[in-house]
Amino acid sequence: MRGVMLYAPRDVRVVDRADPVCVEPTDAIIRLAATCICGSDLWPYRGIDRVDGPVPMGHEYVGFVEDVGAAVTTVRRGQFVVGSFFASDNTCEICRAGYQSSCVNRQPMGELGAQAEYLRVPLADGTLVATPAAPPDDLVPSLLAASDVLGTAWFAADAAQVSPGKTVVIVGDGAVGLLAVLAARHRGAERIIVMSRHEERQKIAWEYGATEIIPERGDDGVARVKALTNGLGAHCAIEAVGTQEAMMQAIRATRPGGHVGYVGVAHGVQLPGDELFFSHVHLHGGPAPVRRYLPELIDLIWSRRIDASRVFDLALPLAEAARGYQAMDERRAVKVLLTP
Repeated sequence: MRGVMLYAPRDVRVVDRADPVCVEPTDAIIRLAATCICGSDLWPYRGIDRVDGPVPMGHEYVGFVEDVGAAVTTVRRGQFVVGSFFASDNTCEICRAGYQSSCVNRQPMGELGAQAEYLRVPLADGTLVATPAAPPDDLVPSLLAASDVLGTAWFAADAAQVSPGKTVVIVGDGAVGLLAVLAARHRGAERIIVMSRHEERQKIAWEYGATEIIPERGDDGVARVKALTNGLGAHCAIEAVGTQEAMMQAIRATRPGGHVGYVGVAHGVQLPGDELFFSHVHLHGGPAPVRRYLPELIDLIWSRRIDASRVFDLALPLAEAARGYQAMDERRAVKVLLTP
């Protein structure tokens, strides 16, 4: 099969890889209908995360079940399935509490490389959720988003305690931040303030339900939020970047007693203990337990009550993956969909 490999910073190649086979009786093999490039893939692409030799890329996936191991019982050949970026058994005590991304047997799908034509999915019974039938083509992008960025946005809104009547501020205008607007609207937020400087991304934010957009960052951005909230700050904040500036902007824009849901992959983030102590702000986040939300998200997408496809603003064949990485690196694309 053909698959994407990262050889060194900014050196992406589509090469021949061995066809995956079931290794464990709990495995499934998926023929991918679509995959994509994640904002977190840009960390190793830019050389911020270390790259040691060629590594497979990609952790977001949807497709048709081609084969299953002898122990798999919940999915079968021919079904269209959506999976999370962490494989999980969905039966351990941590999974049952709703934190499948911290499953005691979790396996990161990024190590297997979902930017490819086929994918081996470990722990298939606990990881994959089938759709009611083979989806129409126009639903595939939204279902793909559910495997990571949409599920992550849903978790961020959950962690931030977004609910009817509240004001939420969203720090980050990538795919997760934009879908957090959709999640906040779905949960009934009264005001949705988005931090964004990018005109095209602002348009998507407005479409998804933003009520205000603030281009300023840092202390200036915080001051704007305070000015819009009678000096108090937002009830809820979602941090979807992973940098020190973004985290502190989210915390400082939140009122005492408020909640911050942080889902940006943290790089160099250090929290000042004294400021956090006196802020009275709740923090909760981490790698999203996407599997927790997949049944709900598939139902919402299938019934066309939500549409997450707007964040895919560039579609390319898998063979042109390098061009997709470059477009996202240069912020010419929010999120690139790849079709094998």
